Amino acid sequence: MKVIFLQDVPNVAKAGEVKEVASGYGRNFLIPKKLALLAGSPASSTQLKMKVQSQADTRAELVGLAQQLEGKEIILKARVGAKDRLFGSITSADIASELNNSAGLVIDKRKVELVEPIRQLGNYEVAIRLAKDIIPKIKVTVTEKETD
Repeated sequence: MKVIFLQDVPNVAKAGEVKEVASGYGRNFLIPKKLALLAGSPASSTQLKMKVQSQADTRAELVGLAQQLEGKEIILKARVGAKDRLFGSITSADIASELNNSAGLVIDKRKVELVEPIRQLGNYEVAIRLAKDIIPKIKVTVTEKETD
C-alpha cells in the first residue's frame, strides 16, 4: 500500500514522502492517526497541499512572534527576605502572564523554559520554545517589591 506521510514517523519516513508500507500498518495505524494518506487519489494530494500551506502559515506566525519576543525585557516584583531571597518563587506561569500583561503577547506557560523557578533577585535570560527550532530569549529582571 502506498501512502503519503503527513507527519514525520520515526524510523519510517519524513513528512511529504511517498512510501510503500504494509497494508495493515497503513490501514490500522497510519491513516486512522492521520499520520498518512492513501497515495494515488486526487483528494489526498489536495489535502497534502492544504496541510503544507497551513504549516507554512503557522511557521510564519511563529517567526513573527519570535521577532517580537527576542530581546524583550520584563520586570517582575516580588517580596524579598534575607540575603535577597524571594518569599516564594517566580515560575514560568508568572513570566507568561507578565508577557501577556505588559506586551499583549499570549504565550503558553509550557513554552517558557525554566530549569527551576527563580528564587533570587537579579537578571535572568529565559528561553521560550515556540517550535523545535524557534527559541527566542527574553530578559527577566526580578526586583524587590516596595513595602508600605
